[in-house]
Amino acid sequence: MIDTLRTPLAVAGRFLLALMFVMAGFSKIAGFAGTVGYMQSKGIPAAEVLAVLTILVEIGGGLALVVGSQARWAALALAGFTAIATLIFHNFWALPDAQKMVQQLMFMKNLSVIGGLLMVAALGAGPASLDARRGDPARA
Repeated sequence: MIDTLRTPLAVAGRFLLALMFVMAGFSKIAGFAGTVGYMQSKGIPAAEVLAVLTILVEIGGGLALVVGSQARWAALALAGFTAIATLIFHNFWALPDAQKMVQQLMFMKNLSVIGGLLMVAALGAGPASLDARRGDPARA
């Protein structure tokens, strides 16, 4: 039974992993000034440039993941990006007790997302992907 679900599960998994990044990227475009201000409040240098790069990584990597094009590389890039962002923006250990719980939940959620992305990096995009059409040996 699981074999018959392999393709739709792979497609759904890629889509759901990518959704967070694509939506976040477009949200950052819509609220660019706020994004830059928030990054500056965390001590990020060259926040405008890094905000643009963040948008490109989130939308570009997310869309590559959805269609399964260079999905292994997109997943690795998004995993690295998520790890860095998690350490900077969800550092619950350095916050007052009143703020720790939500930030710890966000931190743990991001660790789970990184785990899913590493699975895509290790196993490939699956059979219904552009990578599979191009002959990626890990497509199935």
